[in-house]
Formats: sequence, C-alpha cells, structure tokens
Amino acid sequence: MQVKNWFKPAIPHLVAVAIFMIVSLVYFYPVLEGKVLHSNDGSVAFNSAKEISDFRAKYGEEPLWTNAMFSGMPAYLISTLYKGNIVRFADQILKFLKHPASLIFLTMLGFYVLLLFFEVDPWLAIAGALAYGFSTYFFFSLAAGHNTKALAIAYMAPVIGGIYYSYRRNALKGALFTTFFLTLEILANHPQITFYSLICILVFIITEFIFALRKKEIPAFIKSSLILIIPVLLAVGMNFNSLYSTYEYGKYSTRGKSDLVTKDAQQTTGLDKDYITQWSFGLDETFTLFIPGFRGGACQPFENNSETASALRKNNAGQYLRQFQKYWGSQPWVDGPVYVGAIIFFLFVLGLIIVKGPEKWWLLAATILSLMLAWGKNFMPLTNLFLDFFPGYNKFRAVTMTLVIAELCIPLLGILALRDIFNGTTARKDIWNGIRIAFGVTGGITLLMVLLPGIAGSFLSASETQAGLPPWLSTAIITDRKMMLKGDSLRSFFLILLAAATITGFYYNKLKKEHVIALLALLMLADMWLVDKRYLNADKFVRKEAKAKMSAPTIADGYILRDSSYYRVLNLSVSPFSDASTSYYHKSIGGYHGAKLKRYQELIDTSLIYDISLIQTIGKSAKTLDDIQAVFDRTTGLNILNARYIIYNQDEPPLINQNALGNAWFVETPVIVENANAEIASINGLDASKVAVIDKLFNDQIKKSSYPVAAGDTLVLTSYKPNELIYSSKSQNENLAVFSEIYYPAGWKSFIDGKESSYFRTDYVLRGMVIPAGTHEIKFSFEPSSYIIGNRISMISSVIFILLAAAYIFLQLKTKSRAE
Repeated sequence: MQVKNWFKPAIPHLVAVAIFMIVSLVYFYPVLEGKVLHSNDGSVAFNSAKEISDFRAKYGEEPLWTNAMFSGMPAYLISTLYKGNIVRFADQILKFLKHPASLIFLTMLGFYVLLLFFEVDPWLAIAGALAYGFSTYFFFSLAAGHNTKALAIAYMAPVIGGIYYSYRRNALKGALFTTFFLTLEILANHPQITFYSLICILVFIITEFIFALRKKEIPAFIKSSLILIIPVLLAVGMNFNSLYSTYEYGKYSTRGKSDLVTKDAQQTTGLDKDYITQWSFGLDETFTLFIPGFRGGACQPFENNSETASALRKNNAGQYLRQFQKYWGSQPWVDGPVYVGAIIFFLFVLGLIIVKGPEKWWLLAATILSLMLAWGKNFMPLTNLFLDFFPGYNKFRAVTMTLVIAELCIPLLGILALRDIFNGTTARKDIWNGIRIAFGVTGGITLLMVLLPGIAGSFLSASETQAGLPPWLSTAIITDRKMMLKGDSLRSFFLILLAAATITGFYYNKLKKEHVIALLALLMLADMWLVDKRYLNADKFVRKEAKAKMSAPTIADGYILRDSSYYRVLNLSVSPFSDASTSYYHKSIGGYHGAKLKRYQELIDTSLIYDISLIQTIGKSAKTLDDIQAVFDRTTGLNILNARYIIYNQDEPPLINQNALGNAWFVETPVIVENANAEIASINGLDASKVAVIDKLFNDQIKKSSYPVAAGDTLVLTSYKPNELIYSSKSQNENLAVFSEIYYPAGWKSFIDGKESSYFRTDYVLRGMVIPAGTHEIKFSFEPSSYIIGNRISMISSVIFILLAAAYIFLQLKTKSRAE
C-alpha cells in the first residue's frame, strides 16, 4: 500500500523525465549513430585544452596553467577540475545522456522543476518545459559550441524556483533546493549567465519586498531573506575554489582595470564600452521573440533557388552568393533569432492581463529590463548607468546575452496564465477579455506584417546601404527578405490563432483541460522544433573519425614538430588572435579566449600587430633568407616571446625566426621607466637581447645600472612542464636574466637552488630575475594559493551541506513516521 501511495504521485514526474529524454534524443538522433556535434567554439575549447588534458592524463593532477595559448595563461577558464566540490558528481550524473542531448534534457527538466515550485500541474509543466527547452537561443548556442553557457542556462530556472519556494512556501526546504541548484549553476563555470540570473533574482526580491511592505509582512520577508543567506554562503563555499581563482585572475585579465593611463571615454573599470556593446539587440529586433524571420533569421546565405541567387547568376556573379546573408539587423553576426515561440508570446501577453499578484510584476519588470539591457548601444542611457554603477556589469561582453532573462520570464508568465485558467482562480469574464486582447495584440501585429511588410524597414543592412548595391541586386535581396518576413509572420499568426482557439474551446467547455494541454504542447513543440532545425540539424554532426581528421597535423605542423625543444609558433595562415587551432600541437603566440591577460592584449594591440604587419608587408617582398631575417630584426615583440616559427601556409614549411631570443637570456642594461605607458612604449625598436625595460615598481630588486655578461655565461631550460620550468644558470658575475614566460604574480613562485627568491616583471609581460654568480638551478613553479585554499574551503562546505541535507531529511522522515 505504501509503495502504491508513493508511486502514483510520482507517475507524472517519471513520465516527464521519459518525455524529455525521448524528445532530446529524437531531435539529436545522430548521437545514437555515434556522431558528435561539430562546432566552432567546441573545437576552440578542445584545441585550447589539449596541453592541459595531456598533462592531466599523464600526471593525474591539474596544471592550472597552459602555455599553448597567448604565450601562457591560467587554465581556470579553459579547463580545470575543482575536486573540492563534491556536488560535481551530481552534475555528472545529471548529464547522463550524450552531448548535446543532455543539455537540452537538463534545460527542460530544470524548467519543469521551476514550474512545480510555482504549483503548476505536472502535465502542464511538461508542456511548458518543452516550449522553454526548445527556445532557439539555446539551440544556436549549442550549434556554436557554447556548452558552459547552455549548462548554466539549464540550472538557471531551478535556482530561481528554489528562491521562490523559500519565500512563498517553505523557507528551509527551499533553501536546500537553492543550495543544490545554485551550486550546480556556479559549477557550470559561466559567470555571465550566473550574473544575469542574479539580476533576475534581484528584481524578484525587490518585488517581494514592495508587496511585503504593502501587506505589512516585512518580518516574514526578512526571515526568508536571512535563511536564504545560508544557501548562498554554502553554494559559494562549495565553489570557492573556482570563484576565488577566477576572481583573482579577473584582476589581471581583460575584464580588469588596465595599468595604462588613457583618456578614452569608452574605458570602464572592466571592458571597453564599444567591446561590451558590440553585439547589441536592435530595438526592432524585439519582434523576433514571436516572428523568427523578422530580421532575416541568421547570418546564413540565401538558398540557390532564391531571387538573390537567380539575380546573381543572371549577372554572371553567382560565385558571390555566400557574401550576402539573410540577416539584415544591426549586429555584426548572429547564429539565429531569439525566438521564444509565437504561442508562448501570446500566452505571455495573456498572462499580463489575467495573472494577478507580484509574480506578474516581477516577470514583466525583469523582461523589460532584460530587453532594454540587450539593446546596449541602441539604448545608452540605461547601458551607461549599468556599466558605470552596477557592480560587475562591465566585466561581460555581448549584452544581448541578457535576453536569457526574458527567455525565462516570458514562458513562465505564459504558463502561469494557463495555470490560473485551469485552476479556476480567474473569472470567466477576465479569461475571455484576456484571450481577445492577447490575440488582438499578437495576432494583429503578425497579420500586419503579412499585409504591410514594408513597415519593418528597408530590408537592407547598414553596410549594404552604404555599399550602394546595384538596383537589380538590392531588389532581389529585398524580395527574399520580404518573403521570409511574410512567411514567418503568417506562420506565427496561424499558431497564435490555433492557440487562442484551443483555449477558447476550454472556455466554452468544448475541450477538456487535458486535451488543451496536449494540443498546446504539440503545437509549441512543433513550432520550436521546425525553427530550431533551421539552425541546428543533422548536418552539424560528424563521425568521430572525421572530426579527428580535422585535427590532423598539416605539412607546416609536421615540420615544426620535428623540433622537440620549447618554442612558440605564430600562425598567419589563420586569424592568429581569434583562432585556437594552433594550440593543439604548439605553444601559440595567439589563440582565442574571451578573457585573456590584459597586458598581453595590450602587447598585441601595440607591438605584436605591428610585428605582424611588418612580416606581411616587408616579408612578402623579401627575396632571400637574409632579407627575411632582416625583417625579424625589427619584430621585438615576437622575438622576446621566442616565436621561432611563423606559419604562412599550412601546406608549406614555416619561416624560421633566427632572431627569436630563446627561453631565457642575460641582458646587460636595465632601463627603469616611470609607469606602464612608458614600459609598453619602449618595446617596439628595443634591443631586447641587451636591454630590459622595468617598471619602477620593481626598482628595489635592481641594484646596479649594468650587469656585464661574460663570455661563457649560460642560462638554459632543462625541464619543461606547463606549471614548472627549471633552468640551469652558469655565470661569472651576478646577472640580470629575462625569461620568455608571461608574468603572473598570483601563483608563480621562483626558486634559486630550492630557496624561494624574488622575481619581477620586465618587457611589459615577461619575467625577470637577478641571479647570483656561479652555477645555480632556477625553478618557476605555479602554486596558486587561491586554488589550494579554495579546494579546502570547497570540501568543508560540501561536507556541511551534505550533513545539513541529511539532517533535514532525517527530521522530515521522523516527523512523518510520528504522524502515521
């Protein structure tokens, strides 16, 4: 009898899990054939982490540093296992399906849990979870390889649900749920999504406070708020290893403040404003929420049977078809529209009319704020306000990502509208008025776009207008884009009509609640499924063997790999600072990462770009090897970074830079400069083999104005690991050494003959050290206290959480047994 009592209520939840699994695997059926998703950023992550993964496999520990990218940087935001967080095992269990099916499964499951916290009927919650989980943003994020973003989004919903549950139903139980899901959210290691989740939660708490004040329920509000401090502390504690390391690194990364003094109005204490707002949602792009093709969809070429293709062929220009994209909005590039679904948006408007209480105002306020922040440079008053005064906001680029808030709030309010209709808490008059108004607004806009598509704009992007396309081409492009807008608008209109008719059928008692839920679920899933297939389909999957071939060494790679010493490679056959393929086999001068070291980025902007331009202009006209080496005489930035090989063409042997200064060298003259500006200004044209530029901050370590180098003095690298470098020094006098390694004081320690010694920054990004006369062993070891201390705190916090959860479950079971 007890088993029956337990099993029956669990049936809807078991069915939900089964449906989410089946739907995920059917959509991503290629994974069942042994194929894997091939994505640009997925390849970037794979290539970037190669040295880290190899070290982990060989030594069974974390290197925490890699030299495979940007001449060296911490591995915290590339690939690091934080073993102190025990909850990571739950994350691994939850991702039991093959990628990327596991992430969509988790996204649906997370939203399902959120809806249960809002006391939504489980069967309706299944329908809502299907609609939310198939939002296009999640799918083209997966197509791009933004896996940590997708995982953080999946955990976002249950975190918010746990906090809601704490305020509205059971503070202690909600606190435990919040602790668990917030820990997983932070563990996903996408700080930007976590940050935006906190903004959504902040709006909720402010709304709760306002309504508690009106209802004179402040004591209950304060009690719940104080209890929720515990899950926040525990979640932060369990993730303290990653949070502390990332926080520490942030101060030295492009997200931190520069040491350079500038008068640039675009500069913030984090990223530059132009960089932050480069991807800004157009105000009119907001219509893509329920009309996917409103701005052309994605940066995809027109089909071969399009008017554009036909016009190009007629004018003998068919080969240029791929240069013209469907998307004509204001963003530099988009992988797809932010489409939440025509039906969901209709339900959202319906919810604004019939849902009562603070939930509506919270979800409306969060949605509006999300949209306005996503507008970025198109709505600078609010953007400037947040960049200048909202802590942490200026640390993140691509403000369009704030739309994850709207993408959660819109379907949530839409499903709450159906909840209130089905549970009888909404008056029949209000339901009918809501249906009519919601259909009139959403259906009216979509129908208007069908009848008068010209109101959407010119159908030409700003760059196309400036380019002055010939009339025959612009006319064809406009025709294609108008057809796409009309087609998607008509499609959305009929979906909204069907949804409105279905709910009306329930209103007139022609359809049962179960039938309405099933019909809406099918309609919403079909709607999202078909749009998602435009941007992520079976063509994106390849067999593992095919993917392995993509990483096969080229002729240039094979030539370089004959050299077993430690050096760096500059690959000019790709975009060197936005491509990570070189990092798979080599220690790369370039790479791709959203948070590289700030000083290295500044070296790129002022010195390495200059060096590359010299190679690409003068180097191409060089006729002899001596001419080529004469070019390298002037590439100071590359020389101090030991860039021994320059790849021009992957199918040819590389150029060899004989002026690369090696792993370490002695210099005679220290030049003390006033500040970072003077330091970086001295790099170009510097004879780095003889002179070291040093900031006056390190003046206490420089005791002489000259350090003569005697014949026979040597400084040689004898052992290499990414987190440990050992050199042998032999000199007649006390010498000033420069090491071609990136300066990062938050973890790198130096030792002379086993005794810890001081070192300093030189040549803007490198390490320098004064070495005594004689024969010595010099060792650099990466031992960040942030990781070591963080792991201990994470382990302690994990144990505390497990004990608290066990105690709560024990007390609940004990109370229940007494009641029986």
